[in-house]
Amino acid sequence: MNIVADESVDGPVVARLRQDGHCVDYVAEMSPSISDDAVLDHANNLKAVLMTADKDFGELIFRLHRVSFGVILIRLSGFSPASRAHLVSDTLKSHAAGIADSFTVISTGTVRIRHRR
Repeated sequence: MNIVADESVDGPVVARLRQDGHCVDYVAEMSPSISDDAVLDHANNLKAVLMTADKDFGELIFRLHRVSFGVILIRLSGFSPASRAHLVSDTLKSHAAGIADSFTVISTGTVRIRHRR
């Protein structure tokens, strides 16, 4: 899967996804502190799913109706970075088919996938 990971995503999550074979552009390695709009534009240019821990992307997608190839919002506070990496990896393995063109929220004990209409 092609993924653009916002700088709010932990480095161990990015490393695990790369280990799993995903192609991950990591904003923290490329252009730290760029705007959310620029991050979303970059993901769209690559036709990649955007992964973030920043809830502001929900506003861009739903309220401002910005186009995306999918967003994964990680809501796993209280977990260690290694545990977050494991949970995100497992979620992508088990839900890969439903993530494209969807807004997916990974939270404690739950994965919610909202498909675009």
